Order: sequence, then structure tokens, then C-alpha cells
Amino acid sequence: MDIYKANVNRYTDMQYRRCGRSGILLPAISLGLWHNFGSVDVFSNFIQIAHTAFDHGITHFDLANNYGPVYGSAEENFGRILKKGLGNYRDELIISTKAGYDMWPGPYGDLGSRKYLMASLDQSLKRMGLEYVDIFYSHRPDPDTPIEETMGALVDMVRQGKALYVGISNYDDEQTRAALDVLKEYKVHCLIHQPRYSMLDRWSEAKLLPLLKEEGVGAIAFSPLEQGVLTNKYLKGIPENSRAAKATGHLQKDWITEETLIKVKKLNEIAQERGQSLAQVAIAWLLKDERVTSVLLGASSVSQLEDNLATLKNLHFTSEELKAIESVLSLKFV
Repeated sequence: MDIYKANVNRYTDMQYRRCGRSGILLPAISLGLWHNFGSVDVFSNFIQIAHTAFDHGITHFDLANNYGPVYGSAEENFGRILKKGLGNYRDELIISTKAGYDMWPGPYGDLGSRKYLMASLDQSLKRMGLEYVDIFYSHRPDPDTPIEETMGALVDMVRQGKALYVGISNYDDEQTRAALDVLKEYKVHCLIHQPRYSMLDRWSEAKLLPLLKEEGVGAIAFSPLEQGVLTNKYLKGIPENSRAAKATGHLQKDWITEETLIKVKKLNEIAQERGQSLAQVAIAWLLKDERVTSVLLGASSVSQLEDNLATLKNLHFTSEELKAIESVLSLKFV
């Protein structure tokens, strides 16, 4: 494969949003490598996805130590992508990674100890062939490790130059407040929080998003399409090759209830009236909120990524459309 050269017009159509109170602008849509970039996937496919993303102004690539499968393989493959030309644009990229979930055997390969987090970042840098990452996240809170230890490790990553910024993911509002308080003591700002957030999972709206706005912390929504539920994939049931059909997948059949499918079908009707796909409406609905800096999307194909990027052509909702969506989302079934 020839050395990659980026599209000279890559910044023409993408929208960028300031990440809290910081100097960083993130693309409205970021590319997540949770799925489809592992050792079991096809390199020629996912390198095309990565190149297409950057060619359309996606500057933020989001990873974690155990993304794959196998663990670590998404970072290794991203390192290969960087070596094949994308790395020539390193100063135009925001590369993030995380640690907090199971990574290696024994008591030091999970959760939030300083031992685990520092070792994990060193391993991630080696896998990707990088001197530093732009953002390092504590991937989840650890109930048994003092928050001062977890946040202190993030602070030292910044001071050592191995991470430019730090973030947290999967922390609720109380855990977030505690983490931010510790970081303030060290005079290190929390750049960003990565909560699970979608039309069908709105736990962060009540307290977390107001807290992030108050503290000047950006928000990037993961699983905005609910693992494919908020697409046209499940409108006629559960396809044989879908994530929900796999016994070991993150999305299980019993989560896709009849009530959920009724809501999804009604939302799809609203999407059709807007001239958008259901996925595009789900993305636009998140981006209507100025507190949401970016929406983190995966992609299994170039065409899927391009369809998601087309969302940016219409992020506006009329008051009637918002009322209709809220009516569907608030439906109760006896």
C-alpha cells in the first residue's frame, strides 16, 4: 500500500467544538476503535476507515488498552496505521487511550491502582509507537482504591509528558466531583468525561452534564447508537449476524425488548420525515446539546462512517420534532 496522503480539503465540512474550558477543539464526530480494529478484523478495511475519517476532518481517535480482540490489538493496529502514513500528521491528531478494565492476569491488571495505570500507559505507548498520548482516561472508578491514588497517577502522567491531558470515563456525578476535586489540588484540569449517553440511556442528563458544564469539562458520548439498536439494523427483528445474535457480545438479545423496538420504530418514522436515517437522528439529537463536545462512533465500513458523517448536514430540530421525540422516549408500557 502506498504511503497515505491526507485530503487537502479535510477541514472543510467538519464542525469543531471547544472541549470545556480548554484550548482544545474536538470534531463533533470522533472515531472509536472499540470494535472492528482488533486482531480478528481485516486490516485493509479498518485502515481505509481510519483514512476516510481523517480525510473528513475527524482528528480524534479513541482507544483503550484492552480494545480488540485480542486485548491490545486495536492499539497495535493503530500503531501500524500511523506507520503507514497517518503518523505524518501526528500534530493534527488527538489520540486517546484508557485503562481501568481487565487487561492482564493478577491483582495489578485491572481497576485504578497507580501500579496498573502507569504500567498500562507505558504498554499503550509501545503498542502505538508513540512518545505521548493526547488524552489518558481513567476508564472506570475503582471503589477500593483511594481516588487520590488514581487521580495522582493521571497527574504524574501529565508531569512526565506521557499524556497532555487527562479524562475520566464511566464516573457518576458524585465520583466525578471527587475526582475533579483531587485534580484541582494538583492544579491539573480534567479535560473531558466520557459517559455512556444516547436517546435510550439518559442517566447523565440529571446531574452529570450540569456538573461538567459548571466545571468546564468537556463531554464525549460513547455508545450513542446503543450498539446498533438506534440504527435500521433491528427494525425487523434481530439479524443473524448482528451483535445481539452473538452469545458473547456486549449487546444481548434480552436487552432488545418489544418495548424498545416500538420506540425505535417510532423514532425511525420521525427520522424519515426529516430525510435522515435513524442513526443520523440519534447522533444529531446528542449534538443539539452544547454540553456535548463530541459523539464517539465506531464503524465497520467506510460507507457506514460516511453515512454517520452526513449527519452534520442537518443538526437542527424544530420544536415540534423535539416534542415528538420526547413523547416517544417517555412512552411507558404496562
